[in-house]
Amino acid sequence: MSLQIGPYRFDNRLIAAPMAGITDRPFRQLCRLLGAGMTVSEMITCRPDLRNSRKTRLRMEHSGEPGPIIVQIAGGVPDMMAESARYNVDHGAQIIDINMGCPAKKVCRVAAGAALLRDTQLVQKILSSVVTAVDVPVMLKIRTGWSRNTRNAVEVARIAEDCGIQALTIHGRTREDRFSGEAEYNTIRDVKSKIKIPVIANGDITCEKKAKMVMDFTAADAIMIGRIAQQRPWIFKQIDHYLLTGKVPEEPTVKQKRKWLLNHITNLYAFYGEIQGVKIARKHINWQLGTYPDYQLIRSALMQETSADTQLNVIKRFFDRLKTGALTTAS
Repeated sequence: MSLQIGPYRFDNRLIAAPMAGITDRPFRQLCRLLGAGMTVSEMITCRPDLRNSRKTRLRMEHSGEPGPIIVQIAGGVPDMMAESARYNVDHGAQIIDINMGCPAKKVCRVAAGAALLRDTQLVQKILSSVVTAVDVPVMLKIRTGWSRNTRNAVEVARIAEDCGIQALTIHGRTREDRFSGEAEYNTIRDVKSKIKIPVIANGDITCEKKAKMVMDFTAADAIMIGRIAQQRPWIFKQIDHYLLTGKVPEEPTVKQKRKWLLNHITNLYAFYGEIQGVKIARKHINWQLGTYPDYQLIRSALMQETSADTQLNVIKRFFDRLKTGALTTAS
């Protein structure tokens, strides 16, 4: 069973979540390579005065990616959001995703992201403006509400469906929860039972069995995976295998992990340039190698390296020692 949004049918029901500062083009390409059926861009502000900044231009870079290109936009002014949607479609977006789920203070402070859930009239105006402005499918991402006492995901979901939104992603926490505690899936299940458009479940999906449990419990049409993919980008392949066969797949080999990480880092250098690429690569190295106890022996020195060649060589030597059994394997 696959997922369809508008005219687009995806290879599976696994989506890489949009994460600011993480899901750039190289990371999206990695996730697609490792089994994600869909990826979504980093959140792009609707402010026109920031469009020519280096950060925004890089976030709008999609050349070489398999389609459909999905761009997430954020803002709280209906006309600006509509114009931003048109601008991004003119620059290659094939699906627009509206962010009403980001809990970050700097986003909520300007009445965007999850802050919008406090004002359903404004939600309706933004959604209607964006859907009317473009001829491509429009998605929406929300949380279960602004706070634990004001969960209103069902109300927002009905507004979204009435406005012509073609798919809804729900993170199973309120804005008040941020990323603390455990995601609650009851609200997602409730929303799914109340609307007809595809519902995508998000939050705390960290392994194959959890993925199946969430899909079964919520009856969601797809699942979105975020933070665990930073550490284990191959999680998409593993979940897909489990959903298809019912069998837990084997862990990728050290050789496979080495190849994927080195290729990703090399793509970061090419995308950002050596100086910025080396800096950005550090967090990906930490995420993927941090589970190896012996990584701490090289971490401090590696984080100070400014040369791409040196950074790559240190990682290669680390994997070579893993392969020969000279280092402790990941827990």
